[in-house]
Amino acid sequence: MSKDPLLQPFQLKHLTLKNRLMMSSHEPSYTEDGMPKDRYRLYHLERAKGGLAMTMTAGSAVVSRDSPPVFGNILAYTDEVVPWMRKLADDCHEHGCAVMIQLTHLGRRSVWDGGDWLPSVAPGPFRETAHRAFPKVAEDWDIERIITDFADATERMQAAGLDGVEIECYGHLLDQFLSPLTNTQPAPWGGDFSNRMRFATEVLAACRKRAGPKFIIGMRFVADEDEPGGTTLEEGVAFARHLKDADLIDFINVIRGRIHTDAALADVIPVQGMRSAPHLDFAGRVRTEVGLPTFHASKIADVATARHAVATGQLDMVGMTRAHIADPHIVEKLSEGREDEIRPCVGATYCLGRIYYGKAALCIHNPATGREETMPHKIARADTPRRVTVVGAGPAGLEAARVAAERGHNVTVFEAADQPGGQVRLSAQTTLRTDMIGIIDWRMAQCQAMGVTFHFNTFADASDVTGTDPDVVIIATGGLPNTETLEAGNDLAVTPWDILSGDVKPGEQVLIHDETGDYAALQAAEKLTDAGAEVEIVTPYSGASTDVSGITLVPFMRKLQARDVRFTVTWRVTEVHREGNRLRAVLGSDYARDERRARLVDQVVVNHGTLPLDDLYFELKPASSNLGAMDYDDLIAGRPQTTRGGPDGFQLFRIGDAVSSRNTHAAIFDALRLVKDL
Repeated sequence: MSKDPLLQPFQLKHLTLKNRLMMSSHEPSYTEDGMPKDRYRLYHLERAKGGLAMTMTAGSAVVSRDSPPVFGNILAYTDEVVPWMRKLADDCHEHGCAVMIQLTHLGRRSVWDGGDWLPSVAPGPFRETAHRAFPKVAEDWDIERIITDFADATERMQAAGLDGVEIECYGHLLDQFLSPLTNTQPAPWGGDFSNRMRFATEVLAACRKRAGPKFIIGMRFVADEDEPGGTTLEEGVAFARHLKDADLIDFINVIRGRIHTDAALADVIPVQGMRSAPHLDFAGRVRTEVGLPTFHASKIADVATARHAVATGQLDMVGMTRAHIADPHIVEKLSEGREDEIRPCVGATYCLGRIYYGKAALCIHNPATGREETMPHKIARADTPRRVTVVGAGPAGLEAARVAAERGHNVTVFEAADQPGGQVRLSAQTTLRTDMIGIIDWRMAQCQAMGVTFHFNTFADASDVTGTDPDVVIIATGGLPNTETLEAGNDLAVTPWDILSGDVKPGEQVLIHDETGDYAALQAAEKLTDAGAEVEIVTPYSGASTDVSGITLVPFMRKLQARDVRFTVTWRVTEVHREGNRLRAVLGSDYARDERRARLVDQVVVNHGTLPLDDLYFELKPASSNLGAMDYDDLIAGRPQTTRGGPDGFQLFRIGDAVSSRNTHAAIFDALRLVKDL
């Protein structure tokens, strides 16, 4: 038996959990028609195969029709969900992984113009900033109906063979009743604390009565809203004890804070650039005071922290949710003594950020997550080893090299710089994105362990490539900043790369034109203000940093708003001219084409993406057997590339920003889905 605290079993009522690691409830938005079909099932199944003790599905499954899904939530209010959940549970159980589901009514944390177009409902009339719907104030018949809906949904999940349910009391309707900040109801549902906790108590009592005493029921709840006038720690503990004494719950899952704004949500679910495990000690205190099995998840991204949480008795089960999105096989690697091979979660929160754009959750550097139907987490060996030459050691090139080496191929990598990483290494130069380097470090370690040959400080030409006698050549040279975007004065502007690399000294008054809406402009602003600059960010869009999700924008905004930074939307820099020893930047608008404004500054930074660095690709193209062509049908279907038409010799492909300016995930996905079939 292992002595690792994380690998010890835990007894939850009648259920033996084989280790201390779980995925807390979360919604990856993989449902189809509100049902957890194959994509959803295979995502959880992969984590079960990886050794996880328990997976919590849904974040959250909605119990009522007037709680329409806002990010692909499972519809728990229909019997149609039962066979889908049964199949998911059965598959995970075959691998010794327990399965639960989180049930909720979103209350005001939803919309009215979705689903059946019913008004949202809450215990008060206040609109939530994050979802912006003005709710109907709940009537007695609403309350009675929703209590029954929770019990019905619990019964469905019991019928599906799940091990238990977790009732959501965390920013959603139950917590909205509990909190004095959102509950304006008169008695018996509002007013003093005993009345405010009545609704949640009645919901849990109805679920317990319907499911019986043996079915596991827990609650994820806000033990402290950490805001003046909100629910206090003393109230949170008293609430949990009240439910424990009434035998209504078997475990607690502890939350601290509110989620009504992006900024508040980021404090509950910290992102890159924020402190790790900020609420762990708090959760341990609640565990001690309540005396129930306690779960918790909040940026516990590494096994050392998780191990500490269990070893010190702060938690019984550790939620490493985003960590398992990055690597579904954490437990397997721990058990086999391969802890150093765990793919790290870098905190980019590309997963959660995407669902708030109505898209499915994806991991920034594990493109197999959410694509388990077509993309492998484990790479199969090829029947015949080949010689693979990769040019470029950024994220695309390193992933191509890693996967090719896993396939058993002989891999050579050329890189012009003295270190790997490309744009990711540049991105990691600022404090709020430092953890991005984990994407590169992990791949380099994997490649080196498998014997990949690297040539750094080598600006490879065609003879360097052909000199390796390759069977396959992959061009992953990335791109260079697009600097020809202004009507006049392009030579007077610099790029975010110039600022981040330190190649250009920061000015004192700086105008950043952000045409791309990604992290580059924010990072340049961070670096500039670190040097004491006064900064204005101008963008032609109706909002700033449009490609940066609300939750990951938070640490940047907190830092920049505390400094001399302004954001100007719906304007773009059109021209830059010298005026003495300064620069005059002319601003135009897409909305009022004749309008012009001017700024007199020391420096203009233009962020307009990249253009492919593709000279080598086009030089090699005529000599390649496929003339550089890629069969998209085969690529999408996961079949090997067999296109011919050129001379006998090597196949040639290009990936990542060497094709077009995209993002880190796209570059890595390009590499995986091409090279997994070589």
